[in-house]
Amino acid sequence: MGFFHHVLAGNEIWVWFLGLGIAVLTFVLLRVVRWAVVRGLAAQYEQKKGEVRQLVADLVRRTNPLFLLAVSLWAGSLAVTLPEPASRALGAIALLAFLLQVASWASRFITFWVTREARHKLEEKDAAAATTLNAVGFMAKLVLWTLVLLLALQNMGVDVTALITGLGIGGIAVALALQNVLGDLFASIAIVVDKPFLVGDFIIVGDMLGTVERIGLKTTRIRSLTGEQIVIGNAELLRQRIRNFKRMRERRVVFSFGVVYNTPPELLEQIPKTVREIIAGLPNTRFDRAHFKQFGDFALTFEVVYWMLVPDYNAYMDTQQAINLELKRRFAQMGIAFAYPTQVVFLHPGESKSEVPDGR
Repeated sequence: MGFFHHVLAGNEIWVWFLGLGIAVLTFVLLRVVRWAVVRGLAAQYEQKKGEVRQLVADLVRRTNPLFLLAVSLWAGSLAVTLPEPASRALGAIALLAFLLQVASWASRFITFWVTREARHKLEEKDAAAATTLNAVGFMAKLVLWTLVLLLALQNMGVDVTALITGLGIGGIAVALALQNVLGDLFASIAIVVDKPFLVGDFIIVGDMLGTVERIGLKTTRIRSLTGEQIVIGNAELLRQRIRNFKRMRERRVVFSFGVVYNTPPELLEQIPKTVREIIAGLPNTRFDRAHFKQFGDFALTFEVVYWMLVPDYNAYMDTQQAINLELKRRFAQMGIAFAYPTQVVFLHPGESKSEVPDGR
């Protein structure tokens, strides 16, 4: 009987050499395939600048040599008959290497997606969304590696039921202790996804108003009209009604004025027509109505409604100023006087006069 026919651990020597050869050949073949794929995709990326090609090349490049070695050993073990403990140990090692490799690929994919989306947000000048996306990516990686750890421990024969139970109880305790922080964190994610406002929008929240400067993971910062910075928690912010003036397409304007009571009816009839002419002659406006509304305490009151076709507040104030000046000018030409609070006392003749004491 030759050397190669000697039996070692239940297999002839030549069988062991066969398994080793298969393992070495598989390892070399996998390394060559990895090198060829990376080189080919890199060349295509240089020509077409495709992000997906770059991602695939990076994933293949990140294939761990230990994973290739585990796969090669598993392939070689198929040619030999291993004892049950050794077979289980080799299977556990191969599965562990596979889980770690898949986790590495998934982690790289999460990084790629977060980086691309954050870059787009920065191009749109939405730094808050980019910051929140980075936090979402971190949480996704944390969940991913936690699952891989639990699967690896279970594969190694560890009873993870008690561990999961302990983690669940600990997680509840941590969540209760950090409920405000977690509430603000998830609120920031809701703001990024739903976009009720963006950085640079002018909003009113409750009795606060100003321009959004930053949307963070816990707070949103607003610059008020008076200059100070208002810091408000994201969860508290979303619990209130938000008025976003940046989303306004048109602005409806209502204003009133009064003329004196002794204005003749003929002139009162001319006032709505005059107001219409003034507003129609101004840019970015659409006249709606002008009416003699009511008899006030000291004035005949007119109400005017028009639309500004641009949302800019300064444009609205410039237009309103032009309307007021032209009304003042036209009314002066027509002989119409604006009313202001007055009080008239009527004295009727024949009323008794109070006696004046003579000082004696």
